Amino acid sequence: MIDAARRDATKSILIVTGLSGAGKSTSLKSLDDAGWETVDNHLPLILLDRLLAAPAPEGHAESDERPLAIGIDSRTRGFAADTILSVITSLRKRPGYHVEMLFLDCSDSVLERRFAETRRRHPLALDRPAADGIARERELLEPLRRAAEHVIDSSELASNGLQQAIRQRFADSFESTLTLLSFGFSRGVPRNADLMFDMRFLRNPYWDESLRDMTGLDEPVRAYVMDDALFEKAVGQIEELLKTVLPRYSEDGKAYVTVAFGCTGGRHRSVCVTEEIARRLRLAGFSPTVAHRNLESAQLDAYENRRRGEQGNEGRVV
Repeated sequence: MIDAARRDATKSILIVTGLSGAGKSTSLKSLDDAGWETVDNHLPLILLDRLLAAPAPEGHAESDERPLAIGIDSRTRGFAADTILSVITSLRKRPGYHVEMLFLDCSDSVLERRFAETRRRHPLALDRPAADGIARERELLEPLRRAAEHVIDSSELASNGLQQAIRQRFADSFESTLTLLSFGFSRGVPRNADLMFDMRFLRNPYWDESLRDMTGLDEPVRAYVMDDALFEKAVGQIEELLKTVLPRYSEDGKAYVTVAFGCTGGRHRSVCVTEEIARRLRLAGFSPTVAHRNLESAQLDAYENRRRGEQGNEGRVV
């Protein structure tokens, strides 16, 4: 794994190369999801200096030193193993750069099967059997394989397994972006929720006139909801479930995870539970963002009640 202290002090560059079909694109995507800046093999090596000298991408500060992964293989314009090794040697002599190479390997038989299943042509055997191209490419890339600090053989790895291997080796602290969302079922369920909990079994502050105009952010409402005999048991079990499954989402590379809590209107019980779960998860080391979709829906409640009253009078004989 690239040393974290060194990564903070220097610009880390990872050259990602290997056999066609061994998983280079999957590896670059995994690095991109983990916060790396990635460039696939469309960049000629002679333009590498321009890339390193270019300003930071939009949305990133000039001082942003995200690690950089560059994909290179036999399709790269001007490809030659000795040229790549020379470029790497030159970069390593510059102050402020830490350069390593990842080589994606795979057995010939698995590569042949992958090309057959995807019906892709091997880039070095456009008019010949894939086996010919695999053999030629392996010969061309052998100097890079010998020089690589990191070699991953994807022969026994599915796409998800390769993604996990990349994250374990290069993404020191990948964590899914976690959002806890409260909502009201009366206004529809959120479409992007990964997990959804219905909190309508808890007693409803709406029916207490002194609490009706408050929300789950107000202490009297929180006390009312949390005093329900089922509150601690249910919320405690939800807390344990989330602490169990959320790390797996991160391990699987899921960038965004949304956990939704619903009640009827989305202003009392769901808000209270969302805030309490967020508090407990923060104590457990998670960093959730909290959003309350229907917290400001009081005026809409009044409007809907008035409309229902008007509809109830329609057709009535006075």
